[in-house]
Amino acid sequence: MLQHLRLPGNAYVWFISDLHLWQDRPSTFNQFEQVLHEAQMQADALFILGDLFEYWAGDDDLESSAVAPVLKVLAAATNSGLPIYFQHGNRDFLFGVKAAEYTGLSLLADECVIELGQQRVLLMHGDTLCTDDLEYQQFRQQVRDPGWQAVFLSKPLNDRHATIARLRAQSEDRKARMAESIMDVNPAAVQAVMQRHHVNTLVHGHTHRPARHIQPDASIRWVLPDWEYDEMPTRGGVLTSTDLFESNLV
Repeated sequence: MLQHLRLPGNAYVWFISDLHLWQDRPSTFNQFEQVLHEAQMQADALFILGDLFEYWAGDDDLESSAVAPVLKVLAAATNSGLPIYFQHGNRDFLFGVKAAEYTGLSLLADECVIELGQQRVLLMHGDTLCTDDLEYQQFRQQVRDPGWQAVFLSKPLNDRHATIARLRAQSEDRKARMAESIMDVNPAAVQAVMQRHHVNTLVHGHTHRPARHIQPDASIRWVLPDWEYDEMPTRGGVLTSTDLFESNLV
């Protein structure tokens, strides 16, 4: 997985995250397809910072009706020459090498620095920044363990879908009972990771709270919007490299 990527200073790149695409969200998928079409004509690269899918049960599920249309349009876009980079989210962390090869996506590490000319930008999904949510961080450590993943992926696909459905239901119930502040990023965690990577700009998703934050040291933290085009009010959008340095989130 790529931990560092250098791009030309004049590269025009797009960033999206938290689309949660699934078969019961056709309008959101249509919007994604439109963005892919526009990116092929306008962008030099597209970065997807996690939770592209509602969930991912394993790379042996590529023909599922829930994900196959998404994989098809991704493959068409990369075949057209558009570089697409994918960073795992908390919903699709099992998206593996086989799926990446199938779609032509390049996988990014959980913390990846891209250089746009002289600008260094740290890309993350954002869930590791929510350090106040101790229960989630413990769960994340468990499911990101290669041993746990090997055991889980060895189970029948139907069993995996059932387990994921149960975990999602438990998660939604838990979030409904939690203070929103606990599920947001921890400022000290943000500062620490930016200092560790020597960056002044961080882009992440996960929290579903799109904004441009100016940190105490004048560094910038961008939070990408989640997508919802199947219910009102609709929301979503793309952050571009122009936005990064002109301070406009669309």
